[in-house]
Amino acid sequence: MTTAPKPIALPVTAVTCLEDRAHIERSVVLDLTAGVQRLRLGPVSALAVDRTLHAELTADRPATVLDVRIVRTWQPRGPLPSAEDDSVLRLRVHDLEEEQLALGRQRERLHARLDVLGRLAADLLREIGEGSGRGESDPARWAREMDRVDGERDTYGDQLRTVDTRLAALAVELGETRQAMALAETEPAELVGHVELTVEAAAAGPAQLRLSHLSPCALWRPAYRAVLDGDSLTLETDAMVWQRTGEDWSDVRLTLSTARSALATEPPRLGEDRLTLADRTAAERRAVDVELREEEIGDLGPAAPVLGLPGVDDGGEARVLHSPVPVSVRGDGRAHRVPLSAFTTAAAGEYACSPELSPLVTRVVSFENRSGHALLAGPVDLVRGSGFSGRGTLEFAAPGAPVELAFGSCDDHRVVRQAEETRESAGFTQRTVVTRTVRLHLSRFSAPGDEGERVVVLRERIPVSEVSAVEVRLRKEACSPAPDGVDAEGIVRWDVALAPGGHRTVTLVYELSASAKVTGL
Repeated sequence: MTTAPKPIALPVTAVTCLEDRAHIERSVVLDLTAGVQRLRLGPVSALAVDRTLHAELTADRPATVLDVRIVRTWQPRGPLPSAEDDSVLRLRVHDLEEEQLALGRQRERLHARLDVLGRLAADLLREIGEGSGRGESDPARWAREMDRVDGERDTYGDQLRTVDTRLAALAVELGETRQAMALAETEPAELVGHVELTVEAAAAGPAQLRLSHLSPCALWRPAYRAVLDGDSLTLETDAMVWQRTGEDWSDVRLTLSTARSALATEPPRLGEDRLTLADRTAAERRAVDVELREEEIGDLGPAAPVLGLPGVDDGGEARVLHSPVPVSVRGDGRAHRVPLSAFTTAAAGEYACSPELSPLVTRVVSFENRSGHALLAGPVDLVRGSGFSGRGTLEFAAPGAPVELAFGSCDDHRVVRQAEETRESAGFTQRTVVTRTVRLHLSRFSAPGDEGERVVVLRERIPVSEVSAVEVRLRKEACSPAPDGVDAEGIVRWDVALAPGGHRTVTLVYELSASAKVTGL
């Protein structure tokens, strides 16, 4: 068996990015020799999952992959750079060390001179004592010599203190510079992986190798940018990709998928569910227990949340998106924006308000999804005439489905909601009638020079009964003005036109009528 002495480069050519990992494909043309040979390819990411490693050969002559594995080794630190290529930090450390060495030598010389002056002062004092004892007195010379010695000792002492202060400052600066250099330039040992491939070829010649594996530390999420220009809207679909797999992806075919490969695909186990009939008690025959409940109205039925794996709302079906051009994503763990698609379509806008939920009047734009693929739930940057206006959320939308986007609230509108309730019982039928009155006060505060009416769509809701013992009736004759529409879910709508500086009051009246047997209302 022959072994290639030098590793063969194995670049990344295609990546399928999942919600929390990536399926990486690599390809290279190998120049095979006849017989069994072992090839070393790479380097590759050390995070590659071994059990997902798959290699496939395509050649004009028979060639078989006998074994493929990933071998990981610790790569030591590289050699230090030469003097002419030293960094600024390394040159600064060199200068500080040179200055520290020169000041250390100067301090030693100053200490030596001070020691000599100290011995000289001691000899002079001994000479004065001995001369005084023998009766030899020379006060002028003794004073002159003592002054000269004391002056030199003061001068060298000041120089020594200056040198000590500078050495202390140099020690602090040198320590900080070395710490900065260690953080910026020290290369720790790195775990590097290589692929060892054992191949048997019937004859010499080129062969195409395709190798794939899974790698963690990679994910993606959808992001959008909506630009509103009059009655047209442009929606750009992007993908935010993060990856820290240990290697860069350069000019790769990028595919984005919502498949959850980590989840088991076994169907749920069916349990036994028994239904039994029982006679109602006398109390149950005499009374009907009802209650009010809140129920969300769904159009497309989004996917149920998956415990432990928060991800993209794909409508319950795995979705696949493709980048139209090759892309490059660095392995730095930062967000990289990859354009996927863009379309421009007509948009219908309205000023909508649901006072029961929020007193704000919001600019809502409706359009049709013409991207050719499903729009996954994600954040959207909102841009209109004045520029960036905020960030919203785009819900899941199938291809061709209607989409609604809110472009922020209107600060020149104000809505005040007031609700009243009265309850009475009819004497003969013993029916309970609950009358509810809702008043909505809508005002528009316009700037000087603002002209033209603005139509605000107000929406209120009335209960919808599911039992025959409870009836809900909208009193249109008491509503002011009459509603413009009522749908099957009990949503009442008014289209209110407001002039600049105008205000309107909308009144909603409805009744809940229940028989004497009904309790809980």
